Amino acid sequence: MKPATATSRPLPIVVLLSGSGSNLQAIIDRIAEGKLSAEIKAVISNKADAYGLKRATKAKIPTELIEHSQFDSRESFDTRLIQTIDKYQPELIVLAGFMRILSDQFVAHYYGRMINIHPSLLPRHRGLHTHRQVLEAGDSEHGLSIHYVSPELDGGPVILQTRVPVLAGDNENTLSSRVLTQEHQSYPKVIQWIAENRLQLSGNQVLLDGKPI
Repeated sequence: MKPATATSRPLPIVVLLSGSGSNLQAIIDRIAEGKLSAEIKAVISNKADAYGLKRATKAKIPTELIEHSQFDSRESFDTRLIQTIDKYQPELIVLAGFMRILSDQFVAHYYGRMINIHPSLLPRHRGLHTHRQVLEAGDSEHGLSIHYVSPELDGGPVILQTRVPVLAGDNENTLSSRVLTQEHQSYPKVIQWIAENRLQLSGNQVLLDGKPI
């Protein structure tokens, strides 16, 4: 696989989020700096008070609000979400703090085209409160994982992991801050790999430049 040339069109992406959107901001900033060849076609949230929607509006990115509480089932919500995403014709779906467990139907529709960032070194500490889990387990290191999304919660093929040490005196806030700093660097890097056609998912094996990661 050859990297995209400088004249290639930006990778069209849709970002899903539920909260502050700091990873969205990192992506917006890298695009503005010319360091990420991507175009955010839309930002979609399931929560009206998600600050990430304000970040998108400030950057003149279209936003969509689909409140899951307005649907009587996970499947009906996911069906509406698919319809909304697909009208923007993205090549990549980026989950940036989207706090929803996705149905098998949704994952199957975007398998190989949807990535997530999780604040732990998977397969350790899946789910919520990972910083607390790390401290309670007495781990010596923490970090983040960027992975393709599969039906298994936080269980898809891992693309990149970034590690940070757990320091004496760390608490959830200090750990979270240190991991988040790394997230803001790592997520745009992986999206750029995809924009350059350097990443490939072959079964459950992730290939970078044709070589297993």
